Amino acid sequence: MERPGVDDYLQQGMYGQKQTKPDERRKFLGTIRERIVFALVQKQVRKKGILPQAESLMRENKEAHLYLNGNMSYSYLSKYIKMAEKYGIHYTMVTNKEHNSDIGLVFAYGHAIDKKEIYIDEKAKPQPSVPQTKKKSFFAKLFK
Repeated sequence: MERPGVDDYLQQGMYGQKQTKPDERRKFLGTIRERIVFALVQKQVRKKGILPQAESLMRENKEAHLYLNGNMSYSYLSKYIKMAEKYGIHYTMVTNKEHNSDIGLVFAYGHAIDKKEIYIDEKAKPQPSVPQTKKKSFFAKLFK
């Protein structure tokens, strides 16, 4: 492995530490997609109340970290901050003056989990955690 030279130190001093996937980190408030449990766009965060799917995922993943878009009004974010405090979840306000992401908040781990779908669909019905068995009809019981 090659040792860093004077030019490398100058570049780092002028432009900061090199990062992997800088565009992805700007979009997802400092983290990368493969670490995300769920993400909400700003429109979802502005809605009245807390999304039940978000609360359920926060309750189940207390070791994850909550990243909040600091460019949004605190009045919209405060309900999620209170919920994070309720479950003992650490959170960070991320403010990027150069780029305002359409993402309102991100709930992510410090390591990769590679979840397929990270955006919460408000129209989808929550899936029950216990599979429901189909009840047999009256006639099925008779002809058994």
